[in-house]
Order: sequence, then C-alpha cells, then structure tokens
Amino acid sequence: MRSVSLAEAPATTLAYAVSRARPVILLDGGSGAGKTSLAGLVEAEWRTHRGEELQVVSLDDVYPGWDGLAAGSAAVLQILASSNPGYRRWDWATSQPADWVTVDPSRPILVEGCGALTRASAPLASCRVWLELDETVRKRRALRRDKGGYDPYWDGWAAQERVHWRDNSPWTLADLVVTAS
Repeated sequence: MRSVSLAEAPATTLAYAVSRARPVILLDGGSGAGKTSLAGLVEAEWRTHRGEELQVVSLDDVYPGWDGLAAGSAAVLQILASSNPGYRRWDWATSQPADWVTVDPSRPILVEGCGALTRASAPLASCRVWLELDETVRKRRALRRDKGGYDPYWDGWAAQERVHWRDNSPWTLADLVVTAS
C-alpha cells in the first residue's frame, strides 16, 4: 500500500493500472470523499497518456435505491465478468430497475463508488484505490452537493458503509491510499 496526495493520484493510478492486458481500476471511499471527481481526473489522465477512452462505471448508477450499497457492491463482479459483463441501471426518478448496460470486456475500465473494493473484487483489479477523507468533511460536502436530497438518507447510508468497511476493510486491499482535502 502506498499513500499519495490527491494531486499525485491520477498519474500514480495510471502507472499501476497499465500493468495488465486489460487494466481494471477500483476506486472506493466514503460518501462525499470525491470518488467521482477523482475518477474524472484519472479518466482525463488516461485519455491524455494512453490516447483511448477509459470505461467509467459509477456505482451510483447501479445501487438499487438508498438501501442498496451491498447489492451495488456485489454487482461489481458482474460488471467485470468475462461473460456478459455489465449491470442493471437503477432509475432513481422511478425507483425501478432500468436498462441493462453492457460493458466491453476488452477495454480498460474504472469502477468507482462505495463498495467497489471488496475481498471478492480486489483480485480482479490491476489498481485498487481507497480515497480517504474525514467523515465530518464528507458529510458536509455530500449534503451540500445534493442540495437537501440526500439529507434524510445520510445516516442509513453511513450505516451501510460501516458494514462494508467492517466486512472488507477496503483501505487494506488498496494499492493506493489517496488523502483528499
């Protein structure tokens, strides 16, 4: 495990990820830590230095509702599967499962979201990233970002995160621990 700054994270992630024929990056961290933003930075770094698109899957599109962290986490194995890879998208507006999204098993991929990095998914990745940020700061950022829409769900989601962390200790599975600010 190596600790890196947020500024170093995109290039360092790229260096780890290219070690396999099909690079797979798993990016985990608590709600509000900045996973989606870091995924965007990694994707831009990938495009600049590799000259190709990096498939990015956000578990926010996969979780089946506010009680769905464990299900979204379990879906990572299907997202990375060699046969019929992909996921059922969740329609947050209707609270219903939506279309099947196919993932190209031959192209590099980054999966980001709380629950992406587990004992089961870690061996499938060429680069495992844990994004660390103080809970007080994460909560403030997440609640501000969603302009009140997340407020009634924070406590329930945080409880699911604690279960994920207890069962998987994702930071111990990470190649890189990125400290956000």
